[in-house]
Amino acid sequence: MNKLLPMIAVALSALPLPATTLASESAPPMIVELTQVPCQFLESEYDRDHGYRSTNIKDCEAINARTAAERLQKAKTLELKPGKYIFRVTNRNVPYELGFWLRGAGIAGRVTLPSVSGGGLLTGKTQDYAIELTQGEYLYSCPLNTTPDYKLVVK
Repeated sequence: MNKLLPMIAVALSALPLPATTLASESAPPMIVELTQVPCQFLESEYDRDHGYRSTNIKDCEAINARTAAERLQKAKTLELKPGKYIFRVTNRNVPYELGFWLRGAGIAGRVTLPSVSGGGLLTGKTQDYAIELTQGEYLYSCPLNTTPDYKLVVK
């Protein structure tokens, strides 16, 4: 009887994996859509457009110096599960080039969480930023539109 156990194990290992296992390994990335308007991300502030006007980065720096702390207290924290994501970011009516920066929260140089960044987001354009997120706390913002640092938690 003991001679049969290795043969049974080999036979079982030749069986195809359940479809759910294969599907989860090859699942497409989840898409997170974000919209930038002058000095803010809409979704992060519960789709409330504050109506800020900006013709350059200095305008947003001044606006956010006055308003960011209070707005961040009320802002939505994105909560996601670990996995592959595409952050689909749209520049809605900001009259200059924007970007996107997602990185681990914490002291610079001490965080090893994944990050993604890029520019080239002209008025009316939508751009994708792909990343595989691991458990931890992140921040996302636009340094070219000078938005606040919004929170994202992966757990």
